[in-house]
Amino acid sequence: MCRKARRLLDKSKTFHVTCGFAICVFSVHVAAHMVNAFNFSLHYSEDFPALNVAHYRDEVSRLLFPGVTGFFMVLVLFLMCTSSSYSLRFSNYDIFWYTHNLFIIFYILLFLHVTGGVLKYQVNINDHPPGCIGANKTLVDDFPVPVYPPKQFAEGYTKPEHGIENNLERVCSEAPRFRSNVQETWLWVSGPLCLYCVEKLYRIIWSNKPATIISVNSHPSDVIEIRMVKDNFRARPGQYIVLHCPSVSTFESHPFTLTTVSSNHSSRYKRFRELLLSEPHQNAEILPILQQRKYPKLYIDGPFGSPSEEIFNYEVSLCVAGGIGVTPFASVLNTLLYDWKQYKLRRLYFIWVCREIQSFHWFADLLCTLHNKLWQENRPDYLNIQLYLSRTDGIQNLLGEKYQALNSRLIIGKPRLKLLFEEIAKCNKKKCVGVFCCGPSELSKELHKLSNQNSSHGTKFEYNKESFC
Repeated sequence: MCRKARRLLDKSKTFHVTCGFAICVFSVHVAAHMVNAFNFSLHYSEDFPALNVAHYRDEVSRLLFPGVTGFFMVLVLFLMCTSSSYSLRFSNYDIFWYTHNLFIIFYILLFLHVTGGVLKYQVNINDHPPGCIGANKTLVDDFPVPVYPPKQFAEGYTKPEHGIENNLERVCSEAPRFRSNVQETWLWVSGPLCLYCVEKLYRIIWSNKPATIISVNSHPSDVIEIRMVKDNFRARPGQYIVLHCPSVSTFESHPFTLTTVSSNHSSRYKRFRELLLSEPHQNAEILPILQQRKYPKLYIDGPFGSPSEEIFNYEVSLCVAGGIGVTPFASVLNTLLYDWKQYKLRRLYFIWVCREIQSFHWFADLLCTLHNKLWQENRPDYLNIQLYLSRTDGIQNLLGEKYQALNSRLIIGKPRLKLLFEEIAKCNKKKCVGVFCCGPSELSKELHKLSNQNSSHGTKFEYNKESFC
């Protein structure tokens, strides 16, 4: 049940998009408000002046404030919806980020939108029931009241309530009184808004202190590895952080996966800081000894959970990565390198698809080290590595004698996922296999489709996808 609940919570992004789309669709009711605005003015009631919003016929100025706030609310929704498209987010993320933060203005307009008092209800319906005749009316000359004979009601029908059956024969005891509807918007908005503010305040306080950069390494295919530490920071394999660099952008933050997680660095970090910094409270960076330079400040928010944390909770797991999507699984491999016996996981299928041979060098050393360790411990079946090079002009290999174990597992082309699922099901009969993916949407959709198909060997596949990829 816990696993199912977590998998459901991992779909929070899909739920968020669905809610946003529904709000935009139902905002078309603004057309009905525009029609009502003219009706309030054109159909001015001389008999019930208090019910009118306008002071006189054809006046629309009093409807200006609710109309303006409603117009800008729809405009904000339109901007947020259109800027959320994948093409715009990919080409210019700044537009998506700043327009999405217009939700603050949207909530302010929402609270102001209901302050116009346009909608009213009658408070003295007993003394002035609908259809009664005012006391100042001349009944005989101006408005004769018809008198109907008493009606007989068939069995099973209820007689109308007293005061309603003869409204046309009753004289009102007093003039109708109307009151604006009570503003209840805050009842529905304040709860979630307070939770959001508390969570946001906690994240601001937690990420207020910058992390200390130890080193920055450059890898092939324009990939940068940043090694840093932070006080009281604890993370589990598969989690990610939100990184904020004020030198790049004042407000923007982006998610980054943790490729290596160390849970016992606190004492070493304090000692390291004492050795390299002259003053205990000096606001400076811990720099590499061989290359002294000033790094920009980085602020860390998190860590946050991800589906990759569930890899250890399956007896058999299948990890499929596309290109840089391998990063969520790198911390898992590093954890297994440290100690794989303490987890439930007993077999891991690792599939990595890249376009360039140089990309495999990102974690080639890690894969070789883990592979050699498992062979030394007589568990060669624990890790099944398959590397796929989707684009190449000919046969290519990873350079270096130490990469021979990976070269024998390097395949030219794309993985045949259907055959892979059949092989896994055959080797793991009547077991539950966790399927994890971080890569292109086409790869994710194919894996999702194959996971939902019934296996001929009674093997169940549970699909998990990184929501931030």
